[in-house]
Amino acid sequence: MCLAVPARILEVGPEGMGMADHAGTRRAISLLLLEDVAVGDYVIIHAGFAIHKIDEAAAMETMEYLRRMEAALPPDYEPELD
Repeated sequence: MCLAVPARILEVGPEGMGMADHAGTRRAISLLLLEDVAVGDYVIIHAGFAIHKIDEAAAMETMEYLRRMEAALPPDYEPELD
């Protein structure tokens, strides 16, 4: 299963790359699929690519849903990593 998640742009670097924050984790991502991405923008990232710009309210709402799903997992949950 694939999942796209919201992230805030921290840096816009050379050659279409950038740095994003998702839930406190910094990740290098490609910005090549979007135009006019700036520091502070919120985007949806999938497979290391920013694929869509979203507003802050939508990003926060999605992050809250993800936090609720995580909280609902049993304490001993271990994902299968095939």
